[in-house]
Amino acid sequence: MSHKRTWRPAGYPQQIAYLPPEHLRPSANNARTHSKKQLKQIARSIERFGFVNPVLIADDFEILAGHGRVEAAKLLGLREVPTVRLSNLSAAERRAYVITDNRLAELAGWDRELLASELKGLLELQFDDIELTGFSRPRSRCIRPGGSRACSRPRRSNPRGTPRRSP
Repeated sequence: MSHKRTWRPAGYPQQIAYLPPEHLRPSANNARTHSKKQLKQIARSIERFGFVNPVLIADDFEILAGHGRVEAAKLLGLREVPTVRLSNLSAAERRAYVITDNRLAELAGWDRELLASELKGLLELQFDDIELTGFSRPRSRCIRPGGSRACSRPRRSNPRGTPRRSP
């Protein structure tokens, strides 16, 4: 019989604390950058959906994940942002996590056909701001009637070297 483990070390309460964005300190080791345009997109997302993804911080208020969300919150003039403290990580683990969190998300791919279907579904539901998703409004030639196929461009490997998912 296999036993499933819950990963939660002692002293690891995951409580959300609402803190002023000005009290949070960007990690000096965060190599990820955000353009002004992207910060505005993040701000629009927060306005539309709320601040639904807490900022991960160290005990000294260093931001480990959520640098862009904090900057967007400042643009919006928010007085507080949700945070979760990761007290269980060593200094080395915190530095590694900053890189890991960004890089692993970047390595993910897209199922282009499913994405096209989802974007089409949003249009059918009359979602009024497709660009808020980070994608442009799909052109009608990119989505075939009765199907959910992305534009018929030749399939290329992912620029990051990971293979694309086949249909």
